[in-house]
Amino acid sequence: MVAPPRVRSALARSLDRALFAIATAGLLLGGFEYALLPVDAGLEWVLAGLPLLFWIYLAAGLVAWRQRPSNPMGLLILWSGLCVFLGSLGNTEAPALQAIGAICQVLVMPATAHLLLAFPGGSLSVRRDRIIVLIGYTVAILTQAPQYLFNPRGTFPPFAIADLPGVSAGAALVQSVLGGAVLIAVAVLLIARLRAAEPPQRRVLIPLYAYGIFVLLFIPFSSLVLVRVMGVAPTVRGLLQFIAVAGTPLAFVLGMTRGGFARTGELEELGTWLGAAVTTKEPLAAALARALGDPTLDLYFWATDRREYVSVDGRAAPDPDADPRRGWQEVRVDGRRVGGISYDAELLRDRDLVRTAGNVVAIAVERERLTAELRASGQALQASRERIVEAADRERSRIARDLHDGIQVQLVMLALDAQRLGSAPPDAIESRATRLRSDIDDAAANLRRLVHDLMPAALIERGLVAATEDLVDRMPIPTRLHSEISDGSLDRADEYTAYFVLAEGLANVVKHARARSAEVRITRTGDVVRVEVHDDGRGGASMEAGTGLRGLADRVDAAGGTMTLRSIRGEGTHLWVELTCVS
Repeated sequence: MVAPPRVRSALARSLDRALFAIATAGLLLGGFEYALLPVDAGLEWVLAGLPLLFWIYLAAGLVAWRQRPSNPMGLLILWSGLCVFLGSLGNTEAPALQAIGAICQVLVMPATAHLLLAFPGGSLSVRRDRIIVLIGYTVAILTQAPQYLFNPRGTFPPFAIADLPGVSAGAALVQSVLGGAVLIAVAVLLIARLRAAEPPQRRVLIPLYAYGIFVLLFIPFSSLVLVRVMGVAPTVRGLLQFIAVAGTPLAFVLGMTRGGFARTGELEELGTWLGAAVTTKEPLAAALARALGDPTLDLYFWATDRREYVSVDGRAAPDPDADPRRGWQEVRVDGRRVGGISYDAELLRDRDLVRTAGNVVAIAVERERLTAELRASGQALQASRERIVEAADRERSRIARDLHDGIQVQLVMLALDAQRLGSAPPDAIESRATRLRSDIDDAAANLRRLVHDLMPAALIERGLVAATEDLVDRMPIPTRLHSEISDGSLDRADEYTAYFVLAEGLANVVKHARARSAEVRITRTGDVVRVEVHDDGRGGASMEAGTGLRGLADRVDAAGGTMTLRSIRGEGTHLWVELTCVS
């Protein structure tokens, strides 16, 4: 199968050029830092990894940004890489850069926490998350200051204004305690998110969150455990911390490839896709999911006849309020409902973006909806024709069976009786002739009954109202008739259709409704004739439950009318049909 061609808008190509410029600038910054690193410190192989670490963040951020231009995750990854870069400047030989490195030395920790809490939507939508991240940045900046202002032997001696080791040590302790508390709070929040996530989301989040929690806890405690307790050399500790931090952006890339992100084309690209003159296109729902970056997105169409949203294969849409993690956006054309978008509310936190995307694809949704309705209408027409043929076959079989098992048998017996009458004793001829006449009357009555079932004489001779009165008179329960038309006011086809509706409706009342009373109404408004059967029975009737109502609906549809059934359990059944006539 040939994949549909990708359509790239001018805005998408412009974004690619901008990202290329950022990549070039990042490579130059990393090279600039590498040129300023000391060459005689004995740690060349460790220090050389600092620009590489920055470049790893740079690459991951650019990939995320290109994948999802409307999502801030790419920018956040770049921000984390910038924090790594700024913190590593303290290792250069330039005093001004060393000062920046001293200030930003631990900024990578709150930046990593920010990344984890913002994934996958790219924003901190919960106030609690914003507070925790703000505290993290504040602790990283403010508690770092006393460690270079009051310690001449610290990270940047020129910054020292006094030698107060107690203040410096106290600030370091506060930084460890508060920073550790922030990191633990982040870990608890991530675990809570995992528990609340759906299985497909959990498969994406588990490796990312697990690694993120490991990094957040490993970096601050590695100095204490590895160096002070286990006696690991500082160079080895630095290498392990480097590997741990370098894995963070790679974990986000893994999250992207496993489904945490889907390709997002901006809305202009979506519009370009809609207007592209190509013969093969991906489905509209797939294009919309790709554009918004939500692989779980579902597109539903408004089914006018069912008064509900349905998928392209006819499944009813889930209740929008059933799952708070799912968002819902109606799609309208000129104020009319044509569809709806179900999306991941955690992933797409900007409802305006989804609303705008819905406006972009509204005409296409309407076109697909009408196409689906036309296809369904054709299928329903074919099914209706098949049911009409089957009903006609069943009726012919019933008539043949009634003729064969009933009247035919009676006629054979009458012929035998007539033959025996000729050879009967004279004194028995009169009684046998009387019995033969009675049997002939019974056969004639059966024949009239069969003809009446096919087409009642009252309907042929006197019209719809008279035939309906005959039906009502034969009902075993009290039945009221209200008619606003006169016999002969309808054409023959409409009269026949209306009569069979009333006959089937009253038959169902007798056979299934367990009703105490019923009502029949025949009214006309302009060119529309409405016939109704209403009972106070048990309700629960369905056009899918048997062939009677379904066949009746096919007959009404063939006559160009509409049939509606309202049957709630315990509230009776109301059947009404509207026919358009010209007489």
